[in-house]
Amino acid sequence: MRTAVIRVDVDPAGELSRDVFAAKISDLTIRAVKSGITLPAPDIESLPPRRREIHLLIDGDDPQQLSQTVLAMCAEVFGAGVRPGPVTFVSRGTDDDARGVLAGFGITGEIDRSSGEAGFDILTVRVPRIDLERVPESRIQTALEAATNSEVVIVAC
Repeated sequence: MRTAVIRVDVDPAGELSRDVFAAKISDLTIRAVKSGITLPAPDIESLPPRRREIHLLIDGDDPQQLSQTVLAMCAEVFGAGVRPGPVTFVSRGTDDDARGVLAGFGITGEIDRSSGEAGFDILTVRVPRIDLERVPESRIQTALEAATNSEVVIVAC
């Protein structure tokens, strides 16, 4: 299972006082914990009033569905004016991370992990040739290497 990082601007107008903002963050933290979502404690003092973007961590693979879940929770606490930010995924270097990268490109593939001579992981990723015609191999390679911190070999099949 992958972990998404959902960013949300919870006070785009910058209208909340620091005390009210802190109280709402506390309420959101309680709701998040009850829902299995992690809200790393933001440094409330350092967040400028018009840039109160927080991030929440939630397990799952569907960025749109995860974002909707988090946005709904934030809207319950902060009101309907919350704005979504970018969604990214925590990378732990797992095969699930590699599958998630492929899914982001709309590709499925077979992943085999082995150790090289120096003991470092090598991922051999087999993808349909037609997908490599649609998405440049270099983009897939770079994204997979970044997500897995491994050497990646892409094989068209």
